[in-house]
Amino acid sequence: MGEFEVHRVRFFGLVPAGVRCLACHPRGARLALARTDGTVEVYNFAANYFQEKVIPGHEARSVESLCWAAGDRLFGAGLGGDITEYDLSRLSAARGVDGGGGPVWSMAANGTGTQLAIGCEDGSVKIFQVVPGGIQFERNLDRRKGRVLCLSWHPSGTHIVAGSIDFFRVIDITSGQTVQRIMVNHQVEKAKRECVVWAIALLSSGTVVSADSFGRVQFWDWEQGTLAESHTVSTSAVLSLAVSEKEDSIIVGTSTGATYQLQLLPVKLGGLEKRWVRTKPFQFHSHDVRAVAHSPSALISGGLDAQLVIRPLMEKVQKKGYDAVLRKFTFPHRRLVSCARKARLLLFQFSQHLELWRLGSTEETGKDGEVLPLCRMPEHLLQLKSKGPEHIYCSCVSPCGTWVGYSTASRFQLYRVRYDGDGISLRKV
Repeated sequence: MGEFEVHRVRFFGLVPAGVRCLACHPRGARLALARTDGTVEVYNFAANYFQEKVIPGHEARSVESLCWAAGDRLFGAGLGGDITEYDLSRLSAARGVDGGGGPVWSMAANGTGTQLAIGCEDGSVKIFQVVPGGIQFERNLDRRKGRVLCLSWHPSGTHIVAGSIDFFRVIDITSGQTVQRIMVNHQVEKAKRECVVWAIALLSSGTVVSADSFGRVQFWDWEQGTLAESHTVSTSAVLSLAVSEKEDSIIVGTSTGATYQLQLLPVKLGGLEKRWVRTKPFQFHSHDVRAVAHSPSALISGGLDAQLVIRPLMEKVQKKGYDAVLRKFTFPHRRLVSCARKARLLLFQFSQHLELWRLGSTEETGKDGEVLPLCRMPEHLLQLKSKGPEHIYCSCVSPCGTWVGYSTASRFQLYRVRYDGDGISLRKV
């Protein structure tokens, strides 16, 4: 083996964007993921959770909620107030519709994927019809004071449950009126502070599952307006919740970085009576777990630490192999570093700017594994800022180091770099 030098690059100050929301395809093997910078990613389950598509972010487009509808159509909504449909073939935002209620905090599709419900800042819940080529506003449901932070449809599509601060309500779709309003801050010793319902689910049995800022997962009989079960899973807030397709398993994510699984199990062996039991805690994240998803064979969680964690359910795995292995996606799948070998330059890609560095050098020699002192330190040559709100999708520097190019979703930019005794100059081509 020939001799070579290894450069330890410690000056790439990349701060990865955290995971904001997840959406499993209801009848397919795909997972949609949105990050805090507006980037949307699509993972393919059939190809070992390979990152199949990346739609670059946009400064004016935040994504608070994602959902699949009408087959393979992906929709996102955020604090900008728009509902955006993504073009998965062109990897861009295809079209957007104003929600009409201010910032959109939550969005959910009905079981058939023909209708979208959004929860808005002004306390309204709006229904949109999914039609070929876009979506159309259909109707407003009963509006109450307080932003709607989470939504869930009944599998039959007859009711919607909407979670807010201190309460949640059940809305009848046919009449558009609230048929039940339940306060969740019922504990006297904690009533002095707000109880935020961060996540909610409406099961086919009529049970409402709520996750709140007091660290509780609660099960409600909405018709009677009574609390059936309450589980305190954390001393801090429970931020996210997802239910399995068979409604016998629930995964929740907390602000401590822990995720918990609750399962519906018989009280007695062979008995018909069942209760929810917290069975498995996991500590895979270091920050808030803002998004969870429940696939038929795995528990999926995403946190503000930018990690996507996929933990297989061992009872669903038939044989040992790749399907039974815990997977953590920590680093970006895209190439963010480009090297000009002849000029000894590195180009670093950030969301809205590029940095060009010259590698350091040494004149010393030593044995294998020794760290050699530098006679010239790494040099930051230039910072190139992207114009406009679109994020940079890809970039490259030529091997000779005299050309730098980058691309966004709508345009390509090429620059000529010149080096002289006075410094460095940049000219747009």
